[in-house]
Amino acid sequence: MIVELGHYALIVALATALVQSVVPVIGARRGDLAMMNVAHPAAIASFLLVLLSFGALTYAYVTSDFSVQNVYENSHSLKPLIFKISGVWGNHEGSMVLWILILVFFSALVATFGGNLPATLRANVLAVQAWITSAFLFFVLLTSNPFARIAPAPMEGRDLNPILQDIGLAIHPPLLYLGYVGFSICFSFAIAALMDGRIDAAWARWVRPWTLAAWTFLTAGISMGSYWAYYELGWGGWWFWDPVENASFMPWLAGTALLHSALVMEKREALRIWTVLLAILTFSLSLLGTFLVRSGVLTSVHTFASDPTRGVFILGILVLFIGGALSLFALRAASLKSGGLFQPISREGALVFNNLFLTTATATVLIGTLYPLLLESLTGEKISVGPPFFNLTFGPVMLPLLLAVPFGPLLAWKRGDLIGAAQRLYMAAGLSLLAGLAALYFATGAPVLAALGIALGFFLVFGALTDLALRSGLGKTSLAVSWKRFAGLPRSTLGGALAHLGLGVSVLGIVGVTAFETEQVREMSPGEVTEAGGYTLRFDGMEPAVGPNYTEDVGHFTVLVDGEPLARMDSAKRLYTARRMPTTEAGILTRGVNQLYVSLGDPVETGEAAGSGTIVVRVWWKPMVTLIWYGTIIMAAGGIISLSDRRLRVGAPSRSRRARAAMEPAE
Repeated sequence: MIVELGHYALIVALATALVQSVVPVIGARRGDLAMMNVAHPAAIASFLLVLLSFGALTYAYVTSDFSVQNVYENSHSLKPLIFKISGVWGNHEGSMVLWILILVFFSALVATFGGNLPATLRANVLAVQAWITSAFLFFVLLTSNPFARIAPAPMEGRDLNPILQDIGLAIHPPLLYLGYVGFSICFSFAIAALMDGRIDAAWARWVRPWTLAAWTFLTAGISMGSYWAYYELGWGGWWFWDPVENASFMPWLAGTALLHSALVMEKREALRIWTVLLAILTFSLSLLGTFLVRSGVLTSVHTFASDPTRGVFILGILVLFIGGALSLFALRAASLKSGGLFQPISREGALVFNNLFLTTATATVLIGTLYPLLLESLTGEKISVGPPFFNLTFGPVMLPLLLAVPFGPLLAWKRGDLIGAAQRLYMAAGLSLLAGLAALYFATGAPVLAALGIALGFFLVFGALTDLALRSGLGKTSLAVSWKRFAGLPRSTLGGALAHLGLGVSVLGIVGVTAFETEQVREMSPGEVTEAGGYTLRFDGMEPAVGPNYTEDVGHFTVLVDGEPLARMDSAKRLYTARRMPTTEAGILTRGVNQLYVSLGDPVETGEAAGSGTIVVRVWWKPMVTLIWYGTIIMAAGGIISLSDRRLRVGAPSRSRRARAAMEPAE
């Protein structure tokens, strides 16, 4: 009964979304406040209905109701509870319900906290959100029903894909979807503004918090996904330029550009056309990612579906919303004013420079991702575009952008002083060069480009600290006064500097592990040792073990320093009994920001080593690798701190109006 209730809730949610998509728009055209106000309860109702549906599906998973086909295909009674719950979104149908749940959640947030928005704009925003909701509810109900029954019900399920049975995959998709789908609000604001014909600094101020929230979640989601792939797949890499990885990276790049462009529009009322276009393109790239993951055009560990019928349906949604949005933009663009003027050397100019390179980088990734698909569809020829292409094209595009990042916050609005900004960065540049020279000195044989990369990472870090030091008056006043000024800095300023600092930390990690990591593949028997990163790794032998829904062979290793045991490492080869699928569980030892990484290969079954417990072992020494994820955590923290700035909260303008009213003299 609960399952049928969940299915019925989705149907009622579709009916509610259809009302929300039509009535408020008509009300906005007629100036009918009552019709516009329908959007608020409809958005709340849609959220509650989809939440009820999602809860019913979760209940089916937790209770192992194998009469539901989706549960039968993706769960098992012996699976740990956390993976039963994460199994809800570890498949196509369930993940689409989560996608829609987050979509209506953001709609409900706008309805609840958007009381300071003009009535017409809020009505149109919620209506556009309802258009998207309706389209995807139709998609789920017609092609991807998560509540379909099986009769008779099987006794046991087929289990979830083993590589998805990990805590990282319990966290990664929800965070990623909060970012992906969060950009729908920016898209809806852009379409609503184009419909209303009003795009100004106030519009940019309303959009920025939603953009920042989506960007923060997407940053955390990509970071979590990268680390999951790093430790779970046993391949030792943190990024492979997989097409589905690119599908999440492109909205992040475009969203970063949108975030900076909205700042210019809010402060200077410039870049109006560009900001609206970026808002459309960012969510369009999110929709493109949804299509790539679910259409079957790609083969990847990240993909959820391979049904061409579903792909065609999503392609239709893609064409409808992207084509419609760009057509409306083309019709309205001529009537939009370009906004305030500024000199090329200014903070606005630096942000425009930022946008140009970010969008170029996005286009580079887009071309590299889609070109093989287009070529195959047109000629039947299959080619692979992998890391060499992206490294050679993406890297050079990002290099000048990274060099320019520390200069931007030090330039004045409208007209800046580049030489003055450079003088304020002298110390940061000097310390960064010293760090690069130190890398050359201590890492014998280190490539010059690696030293320059280290210097660039430190330049980003020291540049962000320089910005905060200058704003605090450090060195010009007493420490007590400087601390007071620092504590009084706007949180958006502090968050922005923290995000730039985190970017520098990630660059250090990327350069360090790329330039200095070592890898070796060896056949090891019990008692044999190998060297890695100054440590001695001794193989102690294999031991069988049994988990709740798998069996495994665990390889035990001891890490030695000067012959003395330092730590123990375990790496395993698992076999999940229901699906008969093997996985590799890497052994990882973290020492500071460095990691020793051990992955098991196949047992040696031929020659003298056969039957002796000899196994192929891959050992990596990965210096500075954890800085990659520490940096992304710092960037996400910067986003959260910026969101806590009262000036960026949606309700802030209402508070200022009350304050002004309190200051008016009584009659």
